[in-house]
Amino acid sequence: MQTKLRMAVTILAASLLSVSMISAASLSKRFTGNTKSHSVGIASWYGIQHQGRPMANGKKFDRRKLTAAYWYVPLGTVLHVVNLENGRSVTVTVTDRGPNLRLHRVLDLSEAAARKLGYVEKGLTPVFVSPILKYEPQHAALHPRLLVEPPDRDLVATYTAPQPLPALLRSAR
Repeated sequence: MQTKLRMAVTILAASLLSVSMISAASLSKRFTGNTKSHSVGIASWYGIQHQGRPMANGKKFDRRKLTAAYWYVPLGTVLHVVNLENGRSVTVTVTDRGPNLRLHRVLDLSEAAARKLGYVEKGLTPVFVSPILKYEPQHAALHPRLLVEPPDRDLVATYTAPQPLPALLRSAR
């Protein structure tokens, strides 16, 4: 009887320990996430073979537009891409997901973007990729009561210019 009890307690302790390890691992993944501020790696490009096919954003691919397929930022994000071999750069919009992760590439560019970077003939090039952050201020909405009723006069700030000192006025004459 005691051996069965020991076995049950041991199994219970082991299961509690494994559950706590799994939950700790899932918490650590949640905080690190899949967000990257920049990437360095190999970029490829795609063109005529994908022309007109649907992308992840729901629109049709156009090889003449400056677009990219990238995994690490939301669709619609604007990226600054620099070709590390020749220093040329281009600004593209993320419209699709990719490239295939098993190919060990960080970015797929449209043919137009690859031409601007100067690597269409090579097919692949090392790149530096960084998102361009946008700042759009959000204005607070006025309370509807303020739009109808004028504010209390005692609460309205007023400004009166200071009067110059009489001594300064006499010296200026």
